[in-house]
Amino acid sequence: MENTKINIKEKFIKFNDYWSPKVIAEMNDYQFKLAKIKGEFIWHSHDSTDEVFMVIHGEMCIELRDGLVKLSKGEMYVVPMGVEHKPFAEKECKIMLVEPKGVVNTGQMMDDLTSPNDVWI
Repeated sequence: MENTKINIKEKFIKFNDYWSPKVIAEMNDYQFKLAKIKGEFIWHSHDSTDEVFMVIHGEMCIELRDGLVKLSKGEMYVVPMGVEHKPFAEKECKIMLVEPKGVVNTGQMMDDLTSPNDVWI
């Protein structure tokens, strides 16, 4: 067992690309991923898992077919499994995602915003 702590602020310094989650830790079959977001993502859903969005810095919104969730620093939201959603941020926002290993960021959709899995920083 490692006794190395993870400094989230230092991890965010290591990348600049948007909508490209980076893995920082694993727990059982779950991954903790950091991402910088800005602008709009695509409508998508995850058929086999919920998805957790935690705002580390900034503000973001998650558009749902039946509403809008606004999140600020220190807030989180769980998108239920199978629910279509479209995250967006007017200005750069730093987030943490918690989801099972192997989850594709664009769900079943393949798009220019689809990122490779298991990219560690």
